[in-house]
Amino acid sequence: MKKIWIVGSLGHMGQALIRLLDMMEYELYETDKDELDITDEHAVSLFMHRNRPDVVINCAGYHPSAGAAQSETDMAYKVNAVGARNLAQSAESIQAKLIQISTDDVFSSASDTPYNEFDDVNPVGLFAKSKYAGEKFVIQLMTRYVIIRSSWIYGIGKDFLNEVLEAAADPQISTMELLNNDRAVPTSAAELARVVKFFIDNDHYGIYHAVCSGGSCTRLEFAKEILRLAGKEDRLTVTVKDGTPEKYSVLDNMMLRLTGIEEPSGWRETLASYMKETGGLE
Repeated sequence: MKKIWIVGSLGHMGQALIRLLDMMEYELYETDKDELDITDEHAVSLFMHRNRPDVVINCAGYHPSAGAAQSETDMAYKVNAVGARNLAQSAESIQAKLIQISTDDVFSSASDTPYNEFDDVNPVGLFAKSKYAGEKFVIQLMTRYVIIRSSWIYGIGKDFLNEVLEAAADPQISTMELLNNDRAVPTSAAELARVVKFFIDNDHYGIYHAVCSGGSCTRLEFAKEILRLAGKEDRLTVTVKDGTPEKYSVLDNMMLRLTGIEEPSGWRETLASYMKETGGLE
């Protein structure tokens, strides 16, 4: 029975993995920030050597607010970079596999072609830079690692989908103004968890992009599709703030295709299934 340590177990990916992984097949260790602080090097090492997991999945992440103060800047690098370093060096010491969940935000150059794993990154902004720093620590310190970049992960927890539906349910709100209209790919946490499970069970390593198939969309298009599926198109008008800059960070699942690994399902179909099952509010 493989031992799996899920770091950041209360987040989207942590919860999706807990739902997916069969307790009869895997022994799960679930920790979030209240159980174990991954910025504490000694605590990480102690937990790693005491439990000796076969696979560590780092779903943890810290999203600083816009115009973050120095304290938030430090925390972003502590969690997203130093936390990843602590997990990487400790996992390497017991020859465990580390699966690091990363982000499309490492790309920000102007483009109209999806980014594959061989394209140069260009992280802009605190979150992107700190997550990329975490990637670099993993690459530098480990021999058995998988870095999975994804985008706009939703499901099992608070996210953009919930924001849209909650606004539509509020009788005091008739218009929702988006502060960005970036283009990427909405990706179901459940679909991404299936990809992660493949890497738990198989010895493939390196950097992989994993987003739902079926093309990309803007934030505005995503919001309108959520409202359409919820039957609330007439309830809420979604607009984009004038002068809002756009960022293109559409990912191409090239390495999944080249390796023969099943890609996540289409984003529209997956979103429709999720909305039908849950109403979008979990």
